[in-house]
Amino acid sequence: MSDSGRPVETVVEVDTRGPGTAISPDLFGAFFEDLNYAADGGLHAELVQNRSFEYGPADHPDWHALTAWQLLERDGAAGSLTIATDDPPHPANPHYAVLTSTTSTGAGLRNEGFDGIPVRAGERYDVSVLARLADGTADRLVARIESRDGGTVHGEAELGAVHGSWQRHTAVITSAATDPDARLTLTATGPGTLHLDLVSLFPHATFKGRPGGLRADLAQAIADLKPKFLRFPGGCLAHGNGLGNMYRWSETVGPLHERRQQFNIWHYHQSMGLGYFEYFQFCEDIGAKPLPVVPAGVCCQNSHVGDRTGQAGLPEEEMDAYVAEVLALVEWANGPADSRWGSVRAAAGHPEPFGLEYLGVGNEDTITDTFRDRFSRIHDALCEHHPEITVIGTLGPATFGEDWEKGWAFARERGVPVVDEHAYKSPRWMLENSRRFDAMDRQGPHLYIGEYGSWRNNGRSAIAEALYMIAMERNGDVVRLASYAPLLAKRDHTQWLPDLVYFDNTHVWTTLNYHVQQLHSVNSGDTALPVTVTGAPEAPPARESDGPGVRVGAGEDTRTEFGEVAMDSPSTHADVAGEVSYAFSVRARKSDGAEGFVVDFTGVTSGHRYRWKLGGWGNRATWLQRVDDEVEDDLGERVPEGVVSGQWYELSVAVDGTRVRCFRDGELLHDIDDVRPEPEVFAVSAVRDSASGHVIVKIVNTTPEPVAVRLLLSGAVQGTGYERTTLTVDPDATSRFGPAPAAPVHDRVTGPVLEVPPHSFTVLRTDARPSMQVGSGTAEAGQGRAW
Repeated sequence: MSDSGRPVETVVEVDTRGPGTAISPDLFGAFFEDLNYAADGGLHAELVQNRSFEYGPADHPDWHALTAWQLLERDGAAGSLTIATDDPPHPANPHYAVLTSTTSTGAGLRNEGFDGIPVRAGERYDVSVLARLADGTADRLVARIESRDGGTVHGEAELGAVHGSWQRHTAVITSAATDPDARLTLTATGPGTLHLDLVSLFPHATFKGRPGGLRADLAQAIADLKPKFLRFPGGCLAHGNGLGNMYRWSETVGPLHERRQQFNIWHYHQSMGLGYFEYFQFCEDIGAKPLPVVPAGVCCQNSHVGDRTGQAGLPEEEMDAYVAEVLALVEWANGPADSRWGSVRAAAGHPEPFGLEYLGVGNEDTITDTFRDRFSRIHDALCEHHPEITVIGTLGPATFGEDWEKGWAFARERGVPVVDEHAYKSPRWMLENSRRFDAMDRQGPHLYIGEYGSWRNNGRSAIAEALYMIAMERNGDVVRLASYAPLLAKRDHTQWLPDLVYFDNTHVWTTLNYHVQQLHSVNSGDTALPVTVTGAPEAPPARESDGPGVRVGAGEDTRTEFGEVAMDSPSTHADVAGEVSYAFSVRARKSDGAEGFVVDFTGVTSGHRYRWKLGGWGNRATWLQRVDDEVEDDLGERVPEGVVSGQWYELSVAVDGTRVRCFRDGELLHDIDDVRPEPEVFAVSAVRDSASGHVIVKIVNTTPEPVAVRLLLSGAVQGTGYERTTLTVDPDATSRFGPAPAAPVHDRVTGPVLEVPPHSFTVLRTDARPSMQVGSGTAEAGQGRAW
């Protein structure tokens, strides 16, 4: 025995004799949403910002059609730069630039790119523009890549003669220098007026060399995850801010100048250069199944458009056309090249079908009668016309609550095969809820954990996610798909934390969380094998709280005042079991600002506390949270009420052991019995990879002590050892805009006993063969569902 009283060895026994349980072949994938400048200025390799002059206040209050552009008057040149909308190249993008030069030395225009235009010495860049000559002799354009101060030209090319009708002009510029902050200029050759649209500068070296394609290093980082599927385009982006902002797939295919651009729900712009064709092409390039998500005929319930807020459904008279639009997506993806929509795909250069299998309908939608009606029409039409498509429904934005419960009930009622759950949680929650899938109804809908993450890019979060993914894998017969979110975040434009990959114009940084995702994905199996763990370490008992502690404050950019604070002595409410019990009250008034009050108070143990937010989320809601490891988790439904400026409120809280009650002016708003499962701190899964014949064992140790493990593969002829990959992390080490503080280490274990480091994720791969026949040795022979 060790000093702690636990066995010296933890014995992990894997039964390799039986057929096991079939695991979804698509379990671990990736999710892309145009958030944090992930598309324009990110994965979409276009280097010109606002290339079609379609920016406006709907994108960002300070933006307009010439944002990122400026008039260029050099060497005696003079002219003007304006915007027009009459007779554009296509009505879907009505704005274009009018460049007028009034001197023989032509004026021009200059683009700053997305935080500059990065170029490298010796590399080629494709430049193009739609142009027509309105009047005068300025019938040629010269494109240049130059330094930020304009003093150095890195490369230039002529774009040919410009005529009186819209034509596309192209050239190639080879940069003579490496410059992370260059600019693109277009200059007229004499007096006259030119109309310009869709100005583009693309690196020739895109991912897989595709013209107009993806930024190679970012795309490669996603490809290296080896995702089994890729979900796109969102997220909240899919159903949009209001009905007019819903993401309509059919408007993102075809020629670039015919794609309808629109504002991004995350407060910037969508050029749609990265559209459905590019998404599907990328999936094919990296061997991932496409998983598009279309709106369920309703917009986001958090929409704010004019005087209207909340969820809205497409009008009755538009629903038939919208259902047809969703059906057309399947034909576009899978139909023959001579079908109506298949021909659109073929015209883009892909005559073969893409092989669509999954289609998400809706995202985090409130389960209202409007939603039920719109979703049912779409779902029924897909079942009738395309039974080969697996439809994925939605469970709302959380892992609990009214929408979550209604979503499950509705999915069962409609026979929806898969439902999408989102879980942004603390590391502690993931350890406490790692067994939640064990009790899932094996005959009901399968689960897609479409967005999840533990709110940090540190070691504690990464290892907690590794353990939660082991729980998914152990239940891979019902957890069908899972994808971390968000995927990408750009420096100085990050709107959501945490993210999997961080980048700027010239660097890509993968995180500890990324390493976890990659280790799981590249070590996937098709069959879960039974595992018995004896003598596993347990979570240390939580230290009781030293006593009540209360902090009151204000939300962001908010001024408040407090008075008449009262606290009952803990001894007055002492619980017979020794648990902390107390009550307090305070009067509070908001002077002005964007939000309301924040009340922090201690819980039963020293490791957690509670946070009561009144008028949070832009003064739209009031709710109670538990805080573990400095990460917040909602404990119940949000009350859709804010705080009125100038009004005094009586706030009171009663803590009685695990029960927490919060009152506002005597009204009970929250009543929570915060009883939670014991956290799983040491977790194991084992899978068979039938293609390679390997048995793969994954072990997560979240404790601060190393664990000696004896690994037994019962019923197998033992090989010469194991190929081992270990990710060992400092729980508080962070990774974001810089190299991750730890990376997986590869070595070989020659015996059955190994030491599992503290705060680590270990993968063991062996080619040990069964000593007896195991059915067909494939997932189809498993006891679970055949996939």
